[in-house]
Amino acid sequence: MPARAYWQGQIRLALVSIPVEIYSATRSGATVSFRQIHEPSGKRIHYEKVVDGIGPVDPEEIMKGFEYEKGEFVLLDEKEIEGVKLESKKTLELTQFVDAHEVDAIYYDKPYYVVPADDLAEEAFVVLREALRKTRKVGLGQLALRGREYVVSLKPCGRGLVLETLRYADEVNKAASYFRDIPDVKPDEDLLDLATTLIEKKSGKFDASEFHDRYVDALRDLIARKRKSKSGKVSLDADDDRPAKGGSNVIDLMAALRKSLDKPAAGTAAKKAAPAKSAPAKAAPKKPPAKKPAARTRKSA
Repeated sequence: MPARAYWQGQIRLALVSIPVEIYSATRSGATVSFRQIHEPSGKRIHYEKVVDGIGPVDPEEIMKGFEYEKGEFVLLDEKEIEGVKLESKKTLELTQFVDAHEVDAIYYDKPYYVVPADDLAEEAFVVLREALRKTRKVGLGQLALRGREYVVSLKPCGRGLVLETLRYADEVNKAASYFRDIPDVKPDEDLLDLATTLIEKKSGKFDASEFHDRYVDALRDLIARKRKSKSGKVSLDADDDRPAKGGSNVIDLMAALRKSLDKPAAGTAAKKAAPAKSAPAKAAPKKPPAKKPAARTRKSA
């Protein structure tokens, strides 16, 4: 377990208080970082905090200011900001419980692991965890973290709990403004069946370890090739035109779906046509009897 908790406090449910600690459940993934370099000299570019008419300033002289009107500020130091009293700084009170599916995924922001702070808190912690699991509910409350108050959710996760910060309603753009131009039509049933079949074929259990950042791998490969290059230049794939491929893939995908549809459709049509083929087979015996009497008439003649 990490040496330092991201937050320490208590979860309160009615008259029950459970001392807990939370730890960040995520970390930064592999990445390639770049520095800005002055090409002629090959040296790094630095940035300084400056004041107009004064120049560079000492970091200790910097305060936070709120601009209440153009050019006018209220100055606050860190002690004053930290002194803002808010109960949710130390207590997460669960004020509501909802079904998990009622919280749209777009509201979820960042996850944290929640563990009991000590042995005495374990019993109440386990009771809360199992009650949430049994009722299949998500607990909601508000918690102050690093300079702002969040709406948070609480749900079971293995032996512990997961707390997730949620976005406020005014932080989420209304989907209707983006989706209004999408026609409200039903897809072709055959195409829908084909897409469903493709999805079912590729369905499986989620395993995060199966995915990795291929862009980072490609950047590292580029850097390695450039280090080995005597000229400092490397050849790039001429046909590596992602935007063009992206556009053509949409068209190709539709063509592929239609071609794929033709194959199953042919088989389906053959199955559906089977009764039609058997119908002429039944009708064929009817024609010979009609010819046979004609033959008998000729013999009698």
